[in-house]
Amino acid sequence: MNPPFRVIDLHTHILPENWPDLKDRYGYGGWVQLDHHKPCCARMMIDGRSFREIQSNSWDPTVRIAECDHHGVHMQVLSTVPVMFAYWAKPEDGYDLARILNDHIADVVRTFPDRFIGLGTVPMQDPDLACRELERVVKQLKMPGIQIGSHVQGNNLDDPSVFAVLEAAHDLGASVFVHPWDMLGSNRMKDYWMPWLVGMPAETAVALCSVIMGGILDRLPGLKIAFAHGGGSFPFTLGRISHGHRVRPDLCAHQTEIDPREYLDRFYLDSLVHDPNALEFLVNQHGSHRIALGSDYPFPLGETTPGELIKSMDSLDDLQKAQLLGGTALEFLGMNGTPGIDTSMAEAGKPSA
Repeated sequence: MNPPFRVIDLHTHILPENWPDLKDRYGYGGWVQLDHHKPCCARMMIDGRSFREIQSNSWDPTVRIAECDHHGVHMQVLSTVPVMFAYWAKPEDGYDLARILNDHIADVVRTFPDRFIGLGTVPMQDPDLACRELERVVKQLKMPGIQIGSHVQGNNLDDPSVFAVLEAAHDLGASVFVHPWDMLGSNRMKDYWMPWLVGMPAETAVALCSVIMGGILDRLPGLKIAFAHGGGSFPFTLGRISHGHRVRPDLCAHQTEIDPREYLDRFYLDSLVHDPNALEFLVNQHGSHRIALGSDYPFPLGETTPGELIKSMDSLDDLQKAQLLGGTALEFLGMNGTPGIDTSMAEAGKPSA
């Protein structure tokens, strides 16, 4: 029998049940709207085309809480669905939408503070507006950080415009959760759901390489940054990346001379790899103190029962499981010892100093 663990799911998505007609509000298309075409179910529509069908657990916090109780999840960290980033939009419109989404998440957290933690979104296409909203998210809405995409309209995370936002997060002590979106190579991956199965892991690897080899972690040593889906393909190609950095420094080492392997203790990953061998590899390579439970709830590519894989693995001891299931998330979010959050079971797995 496993002991009781404090289970905190770092990677979940939420939407408002309704929001204004954005095409009417901004005067052009491309926006997501919800079509509540039957009870407890809605279509995410973009210019009349169905993007995804979702259920009420995507917007109703009481449904989420009931499902969390069923699965033994004590708290969820809420972030928007990446298609809502809208980095392609006019900056002032992206800023307006971000405020709508952030106000909604903040309201859910205020209503159920013992069950939810919020991460905001910011209009990354405009660094000034993004930094303005980031400050509001942290100082006024009292969220510990933000979720951002793996790139901003083709600009990787080492781009100067992105660095400005990361620097602001660093200075505010805000956490940054990186989620893949708008996947590279999608024009070659029309079949078999490959943008989500193959493109997403590659997107995350590009984001991680950009942050490491772009010198971001050297310039921002206190940045708290995490990457979804177990870091995508990055952890499993690290040997190749490190070797390339060593043998072709002219191409790879012009921003930092430090071997990419030396950065493994400088960022976080979620646990969403769907395979015990892969998760064991991540724990051995990165350590349980750098991996947090992430389920991608409530979507089908997520873990059906959040935390089930971690709990099932005999190769992990109880201290590692406690860290993976809750301790790492709290550390990443800077919420250890936060009033109103019982951290005792999660912190049981925290390595001693």
